[in-house]
Amino acid sequence: MSAHPPLAVAPLDRVSAAAWYLRNRARSRAIFDLIEPSAYYSRPIALRNPIVFYEGHLPAFSVIAFLRRGLGCPPVDERLEALFARGIDPDSVDAAVPRSGASTLWPSRDAVLAFAARCDEAILDALEHSPELPLDGLYTALEHEAMHQETLLYMWHRLPYDQKRTGSALGVLGSASGSAGSRFAVRDPVRVPAGDAVLGADRAVVPFGWDNEFEAHRVHVPAFEIDAFPVTNGDYLEFVEAGGYSQRDLWSDEGWRWLDSEYVQYPSFWILDDAGWRWRGMFETVPLPLDTPVYVSQAEASAYARWKGRRLMTEPEFHRAAYGSRDGVAATAQAPEGFYDFAGFDPVPVGAFPPSPFGAFDLVGNGWEWTSTVFAPFGGFVPMASYPEYSADFFDRQHYVLKGASPATARELVRPSFRNWFRANYPYVYAKFRTVR
Repeated sequence: MSAHPPLAVAPLDRVSAAAWYLRNRARSRAIFDLIEPSAYYSRPIALRNPIVFYEGHLPAFSVIAFLRRGLGCPPVDERLEALFARGIDPDSVDAAVPRSGASTLWPSRDAVLAFAARCDEAILDALEHSPELPLDGLYTALEHEAMHQETLLYMWHRLPYDQKRTGSALGVLGSASGSAGSRFAVRDPVRVPAGDAVLGADRAVVPFGWDNEFEAHRVHVPAFEIDAFPVTNGDYLEFVEAGGYSQRDLWSDEGWRWLDSEYVQYPSFWILDDAGWRWRGMFETVPLPLDTPVYVSQAEASAYARWKGRRLMTEPEFHRAAYGSRDGVAATAQAPEGFYDFAGFDPVPVGAFPPSPFGAFDLVGNGWEWTSTVFAPFGGFVPMASYPEYSADFFDRQHYVLKGASPATARELVRPSFRNWFRANYPYVYAKFRTVR
């Protein structure tokens, strides 16, 4: 668990930036070392690139964002930087072709590691000797690598167990010191009174934010009722056993097409075998833990909410529930204590940490929270110079906002203004949900 909640965005100097960069690189190496060599060119998730791409992408992107766009430096290796420049986000498996082409001949791991070492050397040298320190490009590089570490871990969740190693990974990835003890019990939903919520960040105050975080603005949120706990595996099992996946009226047109084309019948983190319902843990399958949050796609979360006669919360409602105050005034607090910052490979029972001021548990940590809000720019949106395509390419009305954090979200990203987003039918992310009325 995160014992010391982070500031909104920590200030950087040369020493702290180098320490953060080296911390990132050590964690990334530990994550890649979790897999067997035989898995290096595989695609655990067909909608994403092969594993080899990501080990080259992380240092290549840091060079592009910080050295090339920030400082105007020449490439470290122009060919490999182009090969590893950008990932993919297709709407179907058929469209999941690497940007470099369908017939890409990927380098050996030794070649990728040698390229990464040259990138690291160039970046650390610039951090020490460059006359200027372009903070936008530097923060972009540092936070980007932390984001991808979570992507890698949920990809690893899909790998067969014989292609993974346990080792002493948690000692490098985070401090898995356990939870504070679950407070979970059957409990009525809680009422959040009407009041203002603050969304976004103030450019005049924070040293860095991604372009979709700006500008800060207030939104009035009418009173609403929200589940005290995220929907658990036990809750969701009732939906599955009641035939929720076969009830057409519960699903959007897009969601229903996804069920039909992918033969989806239950959450992707579940397994049904001779032993019954089981959980696909990182390193072993276990009996389905009924008191941990269910991880599902936004389409599945929406269908469950309709089954309950309720709905998913909006992005402003999340802010009101997580960071609001009882007197109706908008609050801009730092992130609360929670199960994040690589605290573990799998979720813990819901209610293990103190609730929000309104009595809602786990809004931040133990899994991102799906909302019904379509990912779109705030007023005053300006693409960032260090990564202009970061958000703008996804303002397509096909992606939905997630808020909060998962067990594998780096502490530097756990701030109120941070926004995550995925397609409604993407089932692999560590994402939970709750319903509102």
